[in-house]
Amino acid sequence: MLRQIILPALFGLLGTGVLVSLGVWQLSRAAEKSALIAEMEARIFAAPVPLPDTPNPEADRYLPVTLSGRFTDEHSFAMAAQRAQGPGFHLIAVLETETGARVLVDRGFLPEAARGGLAPASGPVTLEGNLHWPRDANRHTPDFDAGRNLFFARNVPELAQHLNTDEILVVLRRTSETAPPAAPVPVNEVRIPDNHMGYAIQWFLMGLAWAGMTVFLIWRITRQRD
Repeated sequence: MLRQIILPALFGLLGTGVLVSLGVWQLSRAAEKSALIAEMEARIFAAPVPLPDTPNPEADRYLPVTLSGRFTDEHSFAMAAQRAQGPGFHLIAVLETETGARVLVDRGFLPEAARGGLAPASGPVTLEGNLHWPRDANRHTPDFDAGRNLFFARNVPELAQHLNTDEILVVLRRTSETAPPAAPVPVNEVRIPDNHMGYAIQWFLMGLAWAGMTVFLIWRITRQRD
C-alpha cells in the first residue's frame, strides 16, 4: 500500500508547493506595487519644477510643473463625468509658453450645458499642474468626433496631432486666472491596476484545494485496500 500512496503524495506535495509559491510571489508583487504607487503619489504633491524641454512619458509621469504663457483659444473636448455633476467634458486647451512651446493643458471639467459658452482667452497666465499621459482609451473607445470636436479619451498623441502641439499634457492644479472657464480636476491619485492580492488569494485557495484532493485520494486508496 505504501508504494501506491507515494506517487499521489509526491504529486500532491509538488502541486501544493507550486501553487503556494505562486501565491507568495503575488504577495511580493503586491508589496512592490504598493510601494510604487506610494512613491508616485508622493511625487504628485512635490514642489513644482519648470517644464522640462523634452519630458519622458514614463520617467516624468505625474511630475509637478509650473509654466507661464498664453492660451490660444484652440481647444478640444474629451468625454468625462463627475459624480456630483454628471456627464461633461475635459476642456483640453493649447498654451503657448514663454519659451515658444505649444503644450496641451487639461483645464478641468465642463458640464455639458456649459460647453458652448467659452469666453475668449486673454492675458498671460501662470499655471501649476502635473504632467500626465492618461491611459483612458481601450479598444472599445470610439474615434474622434470631428463634428463635435470631441475625443472620447485623453489620448495625448491624438490630441497633440489634432491641435498641433507637442505631445505634452499638463493637468491643471492651480492657475493665476481670476475666472477660469472650467473647474480644475487635478491629479490626486495614481491609477495602476493592482490585482496581485486577489491573485495571491486565488493561488492559495487552489493550493488548499490541491492539498485537500490529495488527502482525499490517499484516503480512498487506503480505504480500497482495507
